[in-house]
Amino acid sequence: MAAQPDTPLDDLMMAMDVVDTLRHEEGQVARELKADERDAAMVERLRNVYAAQGIDVPDHILKAGVEDLKRDRFVYSPPAAGFQRTLAMVYITRSIWSKWLAGLAAVLIVATTAWYMLITLPAQRSEAALAERLEKMPQTYSELFQRIDDLTGNSAIEADAQRLVDDGTIALSDGKTDAAFKAEADLRDLASRLAEVFDVQIISREGVPTGITRIPDANQDAENHYIVVEAVDPDGNILERDIVSEENGETVRVNKWAQRVSDTIYTAVRRDKVDDGIVQKGTLGQKQRGELDITWRSGVQNGAITEW
Repeated sequence: MAAQPDTPLDDLMMAMDVVDTLRHEEGQVARELKADERDAAMVERLRNVYAAQGIDVPDHILKAGVEDLKRDRFVYSPPAAGFQRTLAMVYITRSIWSKWLAGLAAVLIVATTAWYMLITLPAQRSEAALAERLEKMPQTYSELFQRIDDLTGNSAIEADAQRLVDDGTIALSDGKTDAAFKAEADLRDLASRLAEVFDVQIISREGVPTGITRIPDANQDAENHYIVVEAVDPDGNILERDIVSEENGETVRVNKWAQRVSDTIYTAVRRDKVDDGIVQKGTLGQKQRGELDITWRSGVQNGAITEW
């Protein structure tokens, strides 16, 4: 194929201007003339347009402009949609989407770090601590049983402790962690109760009644008598106790309660306090180390209340 001669720059610029002018004139020419007359008319109109502006344009450039218009030369046609065009647009807009991508990456990094530090890591530590505790549980059972055995020589209490150890061991082998932990808690509670030492003292200070009388709902003809007491350890500390109220069956943790007593004790305590305002025989019961129950004075009855 023979090489096309280079078009002088001035002619090229002029041809582009001609085409631009044609685009403005073509619509009206097309409306006024038939197709076979349009090219000649467009050349003539262009000659008049440029002549009016004092510009002498050769006929070959005017005709070339008409032909270029037909071929849509000097008209920008965007590339068709496709993978290469998509890549090009991605590259062109990289300054925009890269900032958003960097921001999103930063948010994801912060969120991932926070999730690991606040959720995953504590959970892993908790699981590790749980596994370690379960692994040491048989030794814990053995140590608690030995503590209980050292505190008491009561065979019934020791039998209860051994039953708790057996229940916990079976729960461990069956993978029942809740039951295993409950057995441990019950053993600790038993050891703690055995180790307690305190006196049940009658309260005779101002602002607190020493004696209380109740008429039970079940027998309106009867009258129950109570002495208000508190548990005091050897160091003089007042202890809290879980007391079951016989009036409603609820267990309440309190630092004082009213213990039901016989008429004889109630009357004796009242006379003791009337003498000088102080109850001389103030101990109503004692809790010894190695025992679970309180040893009461004669005349103390089962039953207590927590409100009056």
